[in-house]
Amino acid sequence: MHRKTGSGLAAGAAAIAALCAAGAASAKDVLGVACKSPPPAHCSGEACVPLLGDPGNAVDPKTGRKFWLDYPCDLKPGDKVIFILNIHGAGSIGQWQRHYFPAMDYKDKYKLVVATPTAATERPMPGGGAGVRMWAADADDAHLQNIATAVIDAVGRQNIKSFWLAGHSQGGATSHRIVCSDFFKDKVDGLLSLSGGRIGRAEINPRFGPPKADGSPPDPRPMPAAMTAPPLPACEFSHIFETGEHEIVSLPATSPMAEKFGCAARVEEKDVADDQPGYVWDYARQGYPVWGTKARPGKAHVWVYPKCKGGRVVADVERLDKGHTEGLEPHVTEAIVKMMVAAPGGKLANGAKS
Repeated sequence: MHRKTGSGLAAGAAAIAALCAAGAASAKDVLGVACKSPPPAHCSGEACVPLLGDPGNAVDPKTGRKFWLDYPCDLKPGDKVIFILNIHGAGSIGQWQRHYFPAMDYKDKYKLVVATPTAATERPMPGGGAGVRMWAADADDAHLQNIATAVIDAVGRQNIKSFWLAGHSQGGATSHRIVCSDFFKDKVDGLLSLSGGRIGRAEINPRFGPPKADGSPPDPRPMPAAMTAPPLPACEFSHIFETGEHEIVSLPATSPMAEKFGCAARVEEKDVADDQPGYVWDYARQGYPVWGTKARPGKAHVWVYPKCKGGRVVADVERLDKGHTEGLEPHVTEAIVKMMVAAPGGKLANGAKS
């Protein structure tokens, strides 16, 4: 049994029950969101720009803040789902993140429930500069917890096979900050770090950052340790790291997470090749490869550390000839989703309480 936390969540729980009973043909809504396949507000390329200001189709019942919710339309009683909290980077917004890491495209195939929120306020970047929208503990942690609670209560903790945090850039740093917090440590089974946040330093390109006003690369500068070398976490979870080739100096051949779980030496899998581009990029500052150019097809190297304790997944994905802001291509997105689905879970289903 999941605890009731208000009329909005009770309505969500009733809706998911109706969905399971009636089937996809007459599906009711979940947390006020009607199920659609393909997902709503789906866009590609420059056509996304007019939609980027849309904060979402679902509402945090405790604060009234909107977020995006995508879920499978064909749930059956007892179906197990993968819950992904998909967190954007500094200067971004939830709608952009939905298309940067478009797990929503695979919600029906892999039974994914994907919640994609937007940070509340603009804050100065570390080191100075103009304010940008970014995650802050005082403004956003309760909102992220509210979303997690709403989804868990609506779907039913016993039906959540695993719960993943996925974060791009500062969203990845936020995921690292909260994953072992009191609220999330007994719920989260996996962490996907997109463009930064590898546990076991992947040295960042010293020219990392947005281009200058004239489009030229930024001056070289050392990266703060917090951006390059997150400490070994105090709780346990699977970890997938994804980066663009131009963002880093090199990718290490070892991993502290692999050592923690007693994994074997890394194995390079078959490259993932895409003949279609991702959906989005930094429309205002494209052109400098380290920051990112217009989204385009590509290839990615995938390394996995096999035979990890408890079946944990530890993996690295390097997208070739890509920078920080090109949205993930469809095949590499699916390859990452498949690793997430294959990873062990069960923290929620085995009795952790929100």
